Amino acid sequence: MAKRIATVERQTAETQIQITLHLDGKGENQITTGIPFFDHMLTLFCVHGFFDLDVKAKGDLEVDLHHTVEDVGLVLGEVLSRALGDRKGIRRYGHAVTPMDETLTAVSIDLSNRPFLVYHVPADVKASGAFNLPLAGEFFRAFANKGGLNLHINIQYGENEHHMIESVFKALGRALQQAVTVDNRVAAYRSSKGVL
Repeated sequence: MAKRIATVERQTAETQIQITLHLDGKGENQITTGIPFFDHMLTLFCVHGFFDLDVKAKGDLEVDLHHTVEDVGLVLGEVLSRALGDRKGIRRYGHAVTPMDETLTAVSIDLSNRPFLVYHVPADVKASGAFNLPLAGEFFRAFANKGGLNLHINIQYGENEHHMIESVFKALGRALQQAVTVDNRVAAYRSSKGVL
């Protein structure tokens, strides 16, 4: 099987980003976005998904974190799509339920090439800190759109926003690892249409 690895660079007036993703890795990573908590979350994503990930991002953090977080999502989605190639032979679907202390999160993925995000968070959680649940939602939307994912994130319950975000990134890694896995029973595409 050919190596499923890709690199994408994106430069705008707001951000400069380069990401390399190896889908069949060991969870090794080098991540620098200028946002330490975001770096930690991306580390959890690749460790729990066994993805090798190299992220170098510089953005206008003095303005806010949004541009960098959203653009990393866009580039990560694009690099995922390129690493998947024609998507032949993959399982396509993945699902993971992941606890983090008092929090429980379910993430479901369909690598259908039809982007869509469902992002359910508890209504009574008040966003706190610079990297919060609404900002994480912008990352997931960008990632789903560029990666061709139907992505459902359901934080079933929790109290601590940090724990909620962490459980999502861990579950995302685990669910995506299932979905990208090559299954020799899938001759071409896991679809009755014969195409994704």
